[in-house]
Amino acid sequence: MAMDLLRQLAGSSLPATFHTPAEIDKIKLLRAAGLVIALTPAPSNSLTLSGPADAAQVLAITNKGREELAKFSLPGDVPPMPPAREPWWKARLNSAVNSSRAPWR
Repeated sequence: MAMDLLRQLAGSSLPATFHTPAEIDKIKLLRAAGLVIALTPAPSNSLTLSGPADAAQVLAITNKGREELAKFSLPGDVPPMPPAREPWWKARLNSAVNSSRAPWR
């Protein structure tokens, strides 16, 4: 299934290259769905649009791909995307509020 390959990609370092026709077809599906940014081979015979494919390279997982991974993750899975950082102004505001609540010595 293509989602299994997407999950595998989320846990590996990118770019990743794949050579088997089955993997290349899955990467083409993921790219067509907008879940990954990938370079896929053009058909070797441009007249018949057929021929063997050499390799496909996945460069990145898109935000849409990460959202889909979050929907399909199992309870024990590691989250595919780190939590967003707090804006600097909000962190400073929270630290100021927390320091003003500290007991005086």
